[in-house]
Amino acid sequence: MAEIYKYHMFICTHQRDDGSDYCEEHGAQSLRDYAKQRVKDLKLKKVRVNNSGCLNRCKLGPIMVIYPEGVWYQYHDKADIDEIIDTHLVNGKIVERLLK
Repeated sequence: MAEIYKYHMFICTHQRDDGSDYCEEHGAQSLRDYAKQRVKDLKLKKVRVNNSGCLNRCKLGPIMVIYPEGVWYQYHDKADIDEIIDTHLVNGKIVERLLK
């Protein structure tokens, strides 16, 4: 994978209509769009930001996972997205306070 992407960020944007928790009810799609644009604006090479279907951690939502490490984050707003991008994707360090 390293030849193609250094980091691959999957952000759950799943929706449900059965009354149970889901990530999109927390604005996951708009935050995913923000993350994608921020990575583009920073001109980060070998970083991919993708929508994901359900990651089966709905009660923690919104949730994302970054590979190749398999690090799971719960985020709440653009400031959290910025911190994940700046700390993890740019500087290669885990954002401990957002781990899930």
